[in-house]
Amino acid sequence: MLDYFFPNLLIGLREGLEAALVVSILVAYLVKTDRRNRLPLVWVGVGAAVVLAVAFGALLTYAVTGLDTFKQQELAGGFLSIIAVGLVTWMIFWMRRTARHLKAELTDKLEAAIAMGAGAVAFMAFLAVAREGLETTLFFFSAAQQADSELGPLLGFLVGIAIAVVLAFALYQGAVRINLGTFFTWTGALLVVVAAGIFAYGFHDLQEAEILPGLNTLAFDVSAQIPPDSWYGTLLKGIFNFQPQTTVLQAIAWVAYLVPVLTFFLWPSAKTPAQRTPEPAPAS
Repeated sequence: MLDYFFPNLLIGLREGLEAALVVSILVAYLVKTDRRNRLPLVWVGVGAAVVLAVAFGALLTYAVTGLDTFKQQELAGGFLSIIAVGLVTWMIFWMRRTARHLKAELTDKLEAAIAMGAGAVAFMAFLAVAREGLETTLFFFSAAQQADSELGPLLGFLVGIAIAVVLAFALYQGAVRINLGTFFTWTGALLVVVAAGIFAYGFHDLQEAEILPGLNTLAFDVSAQIPPDSWYGTLLKGIFNFQPQTTVLQAIAWVAYLVPVLTFFLWPSAKTPAQRTPEPAPAS
């Protein structure tokens, strides 16, 4: 169970903290400007976004598991994995690029929504969180579908979300202070490694669906040294989606994604002070 616990905890923590920081920025602005009467509208929007994300996850599960044949399930799973990796990669770089402007952008949109009316405030909060929620749900679904059991991925994801909420609340209250730029850099790099495994496994799914060739053309076979049912083999599969029998196409996909994405993400210019993620204002 713990093999798929840690990567999904990382997904829940990283993506959950992004969403929680968005909410904390909105709440802090309303408190600071003495508009506490608007807070319930923000929570209505946030609640609706959470419901949408959960419903989207249920729909994905029903749609994929409800397919008639194994090849159809592998085809759907493969395409969803590749799409999810594309979305999460875009979000990682988007956060790095817009981090220093995020607070100003959100508060400007919230101010405009307040001028338009109550419904606009709730809708603005909904849109701000829904984007994170839908992308996180798709990425979690893609990461979890390779697991032999649903308990490990779900438990890890929920624990990650819970830690993110507690951490965001502590930051909001000023109880703790962390360098969010450093936090998002390291978790982003780890998430890229996890995404590389999902990306490669997506191609393997498409090979099993007979959409792509080379299912029996192996880049290497270390199943004798790393048995798939061993604790370390299971752990490597859960964290990195590593397979002792890896096809040539899988290996190419893993390298083709990991090397350029991780290089660009960790490029020195990404670590300048201007790129640091702003911390939410403490409660007044």
